[in-house]
Amino acid sequence: MMTSRHDERVIAIQQALRETGLADGWLFYDFRVSDPLAYRVLLLDPSRHVTRRWYYWVPAAGEPVKLQHRIEPHVLDDLPGRSQAYVSWEEQHRLLSAVLSGQRRVAMQYSPLNAVPYVSRVDAGTIDLIRSFGVEVVSAADLIQRFEAVWTEDQLESHRYAVTALRRIVDEAFAHVGSALSAGRLLTEYDVQQFILGRIHDAGMVTSSPPIAAVNAHSADPHYGPAVTGSSAITRESLVLIDLWAKRREPGAVYGDITWTGFTGRQVPPRHRAVFEAVRRGRDAAVTFVEQRVAAGQFPYGWEIDDACRRVIVAAGYGEQFVHRTGHSIGEEVHGNGANVDNLETQDNRRVMPRTCFSIEPGIYLPREFGIRSELDVYVSDREARVYGQPIQTEIVPLL
Repeated sequence: MMTSRHDERVIAIQQALRETGLADGWLFYDFRVSDPLAYRVLLLDPSRHVTRRWYYWVPAAGEPVKLQHRIEPHVLDDLPGRSQAYVSWEEQHRLLSAVLSGQRRVAMQYSPLNAVPYVSRVDAGTIDLIRSFGVEVVSAADLIQRFEAVWTEDQLESHRYAVTALRRIVDEAFAHVGSALSAGRLLTEYDVQQFILGRIHDAGMVTSSPPIAAVNAHSADPHYGPAVTGSSAITRESLVLIDLWAKRREPGAVYGDITWTGFTGRQVPPRHRAVFEAVRRGRDAAVTFVEQRVAAGQFPYGWEIDDACRRVIVAAGYGEQFVHRTGHSIGEEVHGNGANVDNLETQDNRRVMPRTCFSIEPGIYLPREFGIRSELDVYVSDREARVYGQPIQTEIVPLL
């Protein structure tokens, strides 16, 4: 009998449960696609019409159990295991209690105190229900990393392609700005954004949203997006920030994500250089921290990497102007479901796992003046941390 990809996925989940010893099993729950992670991990179709609650129990050993409403008994047909059906809420509770009878710890898409909101997909009431059966609920955050953030060799190769193409596009965009200014042609932030989008398309890539092209005060807005009308003209003696992300146009491809800054003059002002230098030193401190820890076989927590970067920027006097996390997980989505480099917006207490990738992108933002961000991507293998997006920016690029 052939093994389906769903059978293989459940076998892998059970192996992960046994290897980690995290819980007696993993309980998946969904109501009207309230948990997209469940669909992704279980390889289910999220577009399927589902209107009732379902549960899928995967024990560390033994046969999985499907619990579905009687009017939707085929929602989980792709998955292995025995099926049970309920109609009333009383029956649902009774059957679910029986499924979990004898279990001590159950992993779910939950994060204590909502510390990692990216994995907090199960509502508090459902957590209360599971606890009412005398079961401890633990976070499935690291299990999710295994199935959502760990890359194959093909995905790593797609990342290499993406960041190489993005680095080339940055150079082309800066050259485009410089030539337009030299020729006296009007060029806006929106124009530069559209130029970059065209180059992304020409490279056989797609992006989840348009890139950032920001000038002067707009570069102090970390998520600025130029509009068709009203975007600023790019003039001489201006700071230009470009943040772009994309992936190959093929199933399973993963993103590259980098940020560079340039200046439309021959001499970069001392204040701009000083701010960039603080950002660069913070960025490099984080990279060095990861490289040293991974080389020693000690994979760091996401929050520790953020601290390594943030300490440098705080010491430089810009702590209040560094208003976002140091970086994010990268995967098939530009903001992936692995450990984030964050001890500001959240305290990400997940360890970075081997064969995962994340950005390091500190920024200093001076309202009504300018902002500097420098972003590169770090891939962690079993024994080393590798930086992608070479060459790495070491100074603001003069564009004239």
